[in-house]
Amino acid sequence: MAKILLEMKNITKTFPGVKALDNVNLQVEEGEIHALVGENGAGKSTLMNVLSGIYPHGTYEGDIIYNGQVCKFSNIKDSEKLGIVIIHQELALVPEMTIGENMYLGNERGKKFAIDWNTTYSEADKYLKMVGLTESSKVQVKTIGTGKQQLVEIAKALAKNAKLLILDEPTSSLNEEDSRALLDLMLGFKKQGMTMIIITHKLNEVAYVADKITVIRDGTTIETLENHGPEPISEERIIKGMVGREMTNRFPIRQGVKIGEVNMEVEHWTVHHPLYPERKVVDDVSINVRKGEVVGIYGLMGAGRTELAMSIFGQSYGVNCTGTLKIDGKEVKLKKSEADAIRHKIAYVTEDRKGNGLVLSQSIKVNTSLANLDSLAKLGVIDQDREYAVAEEYKDKLRTKTPSVEQLVGNLSGGNQQKVLLAKWMFAEPDIMILDEPTRGIDVGAKYEIYCIINDLAAAGKSVIMISSELPEVLGMSDRIYIMNAAKIVGEMPAKEATQENIMAAILKSGRGE
Repeated sequence: MAKILLEMKNITKTFPGVKALDNVNLQVEEGEIHALVGENGAGKSTLMNVLSGIYPHGTYEGDIIYNGQVCKFSNIKDSEKLGIVIIHQELALVPEMTIGENMYLGNERGKKFAIDWNTTYSEADKYLKMVGLTESSKVQVKTIGTGKQQLVEIAKALAKNAKLLILDEPTSSLNEEDSRALLDLMLGFKKQGMTMIIITHKLNEVAYVADKITVIRDGTTIETLENHGPEPISEERIIKGMVGREMTNRFPIRQGVKIGEVNMEVEHWTVHHPLYPERKVVDDVSINVRKGEVVGIYGLMGAGRTELAMSIFGQSYGVNCTGTLKIDGKEVKLKKSEADAIRHKIAYVTEDRKGNGLVLSQSIKVNTSLANLDSLAKLGVIDQDREYAVAEEYKDKLRTKTPSVEQLVGNLSGGNQQKVLLAKWMFAEPDIMILDEPTRGIDVGAKYEIYCIINDLAAAGKSVIMISSELPEVLGMSDRIYIMNAAKIVGEMPAKEATQENIMAAILKSGRGE
């Protein structure tokens, strides 16, 4: 019988007004990959924050037993000394610093007042090689892509002599190819004896790598499933544990939608990189979207999807932007202004809800009104009663789970934060909604609710552009699909004719210059 490396017994954690964890139990065997799954707000990340010392001993009830010893961590340094290292969903890297500097930030090599840079970079290069990166540790982090930055985080963990590695949504910002490479890396670490806990909403990844799966629902442990059979455990079985019922349809059926006239046209759109103006990030792209239509845009990481979306939204990204933007057949010029885009009834729901979409330190009420304050103000003074009523209206309409619209957005789960972000832009009353990764980092139940909101927008006659890295999502939600690769549109097809195979074929053919 394998050794129990970690046992968390009867963990209870309470925040003001809510019990986040209620007698949660978890056992992890040495050398296994253990998946922690559940809906947003179920308590997964809270449990791992307890384990890593982010929530110190004394702020929760229950026991952490690691390697046979009861542990009372006061901070994250205490857990790291024992080899428990957590990699959070948001990458904790400083873009302007080198890879090596990032890897040993707070864990410097050398004497008290003198860093040994030779040792720093030679050790960093050693760990980079272990995770399959060929870049020098002396290059700046901002020069490498998101997938490689994720590998730097893992190398950083290895440099701390990790024995139990906790990965919170490690593939949420990666494309399918980079995600599979990371999962295979985890399987390689497992062969070397490392123990890992992974939190992810991508259930196909759970089935691929996990030996055991613990399901948490509403702050309590529901069950632990074995994944040792000849066939991987089915996603449907995991979903049943997460939501407490069978989910027969992952994507809601859109009913009663009439696709109308072309609402927005983008013609010969070209955008250059803001730091490297000689490089095109969008290259002669032409697309259109009709009223009541959901248009999907799919492409691998770096294809130019977000750059296209942001440049359409008031040229909020890029330089030397050329091309024509038409709304209802008339050319419009947005003068490098997001406010101008809003006035022309265009909304952009960013993929980075925490960094660029929401003010986490402010309430749901304040965030909901941000994009349309003028409608709530008289002589420059906001009508707070009206602002409260608007936030309540959208909370009810989108079924946002919160005790009050005065709740800080930073205290909400990812799915509920996404609903607040959608509410913010819906209140601006746009005709064109550009949704960039609208379900990134949220669970299957919350995804379904977001899909229903998207369908409601289409039914109301809105034009919806949906960018997603999840190909099944693009296929399940779109009326028509554009395929991007290397800054260009390389294919367009009605969703009824689209398959994963012919979409990927379009990308691969364009890469070969066919």
